[in-house]
Amino acid sequence: MKVRAFVVDDEPIARVGLRAMLGAFDWVEVVGEAADGESAVTSINAMRPELVFLDVQMPGLLGTEVLQRLDQLPYVIFTTAYSEHAVTAFELGAVDYLLKPFGPTRLAAAMERVRAALGEPAPVDAVARLSGALASGPISRLFVRVGGTLVPLAVERIAHFEADGDYVIAHASNGRHLLHLSLSRLEERLDPARFVRVHRAHIVNLEQVRAFRPDTRGNLEAVLVDGSRVPVSRARAQELRSLGR
Repeated sequence: MKVRAFVVDDEPIARVGLRAMLGAFDWVEVVGEAADGESAVTSINAMRPELVFLDVQMPGLLGTEVLQRLDQLPYVIFTTAYSEHAVTAFELGAVDYLLKPFGPTRLAAAMERVRAALGEPAPVDAVARLSGALASGPISRLFVRVGGTLVPLAVERIAHFEADGDYVIAHASNGRHLLHLSLSRLEERLDPARFVRVHRAHIVNLEQVRAFRPDTRGNLEAVLVDGSRVPVSRARAQELRSLGR
C-alpha cells in the first residue's frame, strides 16, 4: 500500500519540483497540494494523507498554525527557506526539516526517516507525540547548523545559553551554535528543573555548574564544568540559594 502524501507550498515552482522528486519513490502517491494555509487545512482534513510536506511561511496561515487546525495529525516534513524555523519544526515533532533549496539526496534522507517512522508498531504513537508537542512542554533537542547541514543537538549537552541581540548562542561540548530565536522564547521551552536564567543574558544548565562563587568584584558567578564563567545577577542570587546550589 502506498503512502499518501500532500504538498503545501505557496510557490508553484516549489510544488512542481517536489512532486517531480517524489516520483522517484514508488511507495509514495501525491494525492493533492495547496498554495495557502486555509486551503491546506480544508484539503488535509478531507483527504487525511499519511504524510504532509508543509511550508512554514505562507499566506493566510503559517505552517505551524495549519497543524493546530487539523482533525488528525499526519507525519510532517517541514520545508522552508528560513533556517530560524528549525527550532519550531522540531518542537512540533516533525519527521524532518528540509531547508530550501534541497535536492534529491537530501529528500531521500528525509524519506528514509518517514519509512522508519511508518515502521513503528503503533503509528498512532507518532500522532500522540505530535499532539503533545503542540503543548508547552520542555524540548529535549534543538536543530543547529554544522557546516551546510542542520543536525539535532540534545539540550543536555548544552552548558549555557547566551543572548546575542535578537539571537541566542548555545555553548555546547561540540562548539558554539547560533539559534534564531530570543532567549525569552527559548526559556519558555526549557526544563526549569535543569535550566535556570541567572542573568538577563544567560541561562545555565545546572548539571554543568561546578559551583556558584563570588568573582573578584564580589559579584556571584557560575563556574561551569568546562571552566567557563557566567555572571549571575543580584536578583537571581536568592533564587539560586533556594535551589541548594
